[in-house]
Amino acid sequence: MPAIEFDSVHRDFPAKAGTFVALDHVSLTIEDGEFVTVVGPSGCGKSTLLNIAAGLLDAADGAVLLDGRPVRGPSPERGVIFQQYALFPWMTVRENVEFGLKIAGVGRAERRATALRMIDIVGLADFADHLPKTLSGGMKQRCAIARAYAVNPKVLLMDEPFGALDALTRVRMQDSLLTTWSRDRRTVMFITHDVDEAVYLANRVVIMAAAPGRIHQIIPIDLPHPRTEEIRLSDRFGDLRRQVWNAVYHQPLPAEGTSP
Repeated sequence: MPAIEFDSVHRDFPAKAGTFVALDHVSLTIEDGEFVTVVGPSGCGKSTLLNIAAGLLDAADGAVLLDGRPVRGPSPERGVIFQQYALFPWMTVRENVEFGLKIAGVGRAERRATALRMIDIVGLADFADHLPKTLSGGMKQRCAIARAYAVNPKVLLMDEPFGALDALTRVRMQDSLLTTWSRDRRTVMFITHDVDEAVYLANRVVIMAAAPGRIHQIIPIDLPHPRTEEIRLSDRFGDLRRQVWNAVYHQPLPAEGTSP
């Protein structure tokens, strides 16, 4: 059974010219333990699709299923990570990571032990008692990832989580995320604008088209694991990158009168 199934998901929004179709009956399955990246031009509905999977938006038509059960609102089984770290500035790293566990009613000793384990996994063990304002952007994002992992979600939904980071930190975060994914094979849906990032992380790259938002193409990524610098520089990576680039940026223009 797929971990996530989008079954003819449709969503539109009011617009000046009437209605903007963000998603036009999108169907997609993401298998258990699969790492899928989603890329496409602005207005193609990438984030809308993820927010519906997270239970933060409702579909106007169709459904999203998690392990065969309809998604009805947010749930700890779906960890959501956004570009804007969304950390509580008055809480330490450990307290931020403990937050979801505290809401879930986990006892103090257990949630502390779990938080410290997650903090160690993302390489922040020396910063457990630091406030977010003392952390770099990459460290804040690692804290957000540790917080999502702490509640042991079935699925990670990540909406451009590395988009605001500098190039070197972004590469390091990609490698850190893949190391963690290789350890537990959690199902990941990862939204990005970056073609290199989409190819490097994924088992499959889903390319979307805009106006209306729909799936344009799905490209399997046959690069081996672990992913390394040598893979980034390989001919095969270059071939896949060109294939994804062409699928994203050589799409037909939206019909006249549509709005991204």
